[in-house]
Amino acid sequence: MSVIFGYPGAAVIDIYDALIKTDFKHVLVRHEQGAVHAADGYARASGEVGVCLVTSGPGATNTVSGIATAHADSIPIVVFTGQVPTGLIGNDAFQEVDIVGITRPCTKHNYLITEIDDLERTIREAFHIAGSGRPGPVLVDLPKDMMSCTTNLKPVKEVKLKSYQPNYKPNVRQLGKVVELIKKAKKPLVLAGGGVILSKAADELRKFAEAIEAPVTTTLMGLGGFPTGTPKWLGMIGMHGTYRANMASGNCDLMIAVGVRFADRVTGKIDAFAPKAKIVHIDIDPTSIRKNIPVAIPVVGDCKQTLEMLNELVAAQVGGVFNGSRQVWFDQIEEWKNTKKLEYRQKDVIKPQYVVETLYRLTKGEAIITTEVGQNQMWAAQYYHFDRPNRFITSGGLGCMGFGLPAAIGAQMACPDSLVVDIAGDGSIQMNIQELATAVQYGLPIKVVILNNRYLGMVRQWQELFYDKCYAGTPMEHAPDFVKLAEAYGAVGLRATRPEEVESVLREGLSERRTVIMEFMVEREENVYPMVPAGAPITEMLLV
Repeated sequence: MSVIFGYPGAAVIDIYDALIKTDFKHVLVRHEQGAVHAADGYARASGEVGVCLVTSGPGATNTVSGIATAHADSIPIVVFTGQVPTGLIGNDAFQEVDIVGITRPCTKHNYLITEIDDLERTIREAFHIAGSGRPGPVLVDLPKDMMSCTTNLKPVKEVKLKSYQPNYKPNVRQLGKVVELIKKAKKPLVLAGGGVILSKAADELRKFAEAIEAPVTTTLMGLGGFPTGTPKWLGMIGMHGTYRANMASGNCDLMIAVGVRFADRVTGKIDAFAPKAKIVHIDIDPTSIRKNIPVAIPVVGDCKQTLEMLNELVAAQVGGVFNGSRQVWFDQIEEWKNTKKLEYRQKDVIKPQYVVETLYRLTKGEAIITTEVGQNQMWAAQYYHFDRPNRFITSGGLGCMGFGLPAAIGAQMACPDSLVVDIAGDGSIQMNIQELATAVQYGLPIKVVILNNRYLGMVRQWQELFYDKCYAGTPMEHAPDFVKLAEAYGAVGLRATRPEEVESVLREGLSERRTVIMEFMVEREENVYPMVPAGAPITEMLLV
């Protein structure tokens, strides 16, 4: 960890006074929510623990959406918050809030420092807890008087917590049961989630799928965990998943779920999910197993270690067993693929899918993509293809608007030589658009692609389909001129209003070594398809 994202205030002024004398890189954001999202993006892109530092009161409360985002997606960050002096805690002092109490439901753990001698041990514990087991956010609350104290440093060489012992190695007996199910299965399916990315298990997942001759689908958070250019790749599963992935889930006889939590956007109607399948659930978090979906074989363990061990068992026991017997299953999947492909028709008005596809082609799939939340997020997931992990950075579990731009800042700080693009909507981008100033100040060549339909698009889509087109509160009747706004912040602003301008605008924007906003005036009432209505099985999709 060498980068801290933060915003100073009186409660943390002593820390800032010391921080400037160190080798840490401090990135001054423009809002504390942006600090947490940036630390989150840094963590996702780098695989390290992200860090942010904010002051007390409103500085601390402004971090809550970002902390909840990291908690929902299991992202390792440590959030340091200022606090009033210990003698004033509970007295309604200026800028006092119980941030430990506020964040208890959305942190993996949190601390309030009341003894200066506990500080180093607490910080080491915070980083250990955040980055181990199932990762997550940890908050450390720092009273002002503690930060102005001195102490004799007693280095803590090793962190040991009796009450916290994550289990990384799976039970071999359970794995033996999994192998037996694999041998018997005629229509296996591998479902991979964000746990595959977090445990760095993409290579093991690919080897596993090849060894057992099974197709693979991923959740939104699992995109990049399996290469997209192979016949075994089905695309994303769930509410906006591909036809073939959703249909495969409804017809498989064995589902091996790796690093997923079976969220409602993945399963649809729970009692209709994978109705013909025996389900194997592999996850490092025992509380996630059987939480939403009943499973035949639970396996508690790290995804990478578990897949490594399974691959050894499969190689020893299963090699050559199938002899092409699963070709019928793959033929059925190919039929589903050809029946309903992801497609759109580009005519006189810019289609948002065309913008994302063109971006993918021009970048050769090598960009780190962050997203805002809404239709833009789903089009990015569907039409930008991710062959490597840590290239798709999005707010999955919480769906937090305003995530993409500060997350792009964090990702660019973590990967200074990579192209980082935030795919945004005109609604979501305005949630944290002030972070353009941060990007420009630090010379970050982030590209922001705004798909401007002048609506809160995903909500409008629901209103169209299920509320008789009653567009209550979703038209964006007034929006800024994003080109002029970019220029006001010192960035480059570009705009395309016709389909023939899309590629040239993207080429010009991508060639700049500065912060760039590229605005595309897209079809206003374009919808994301497929779409599974709320409460329906994921095999019952709206396709047009």
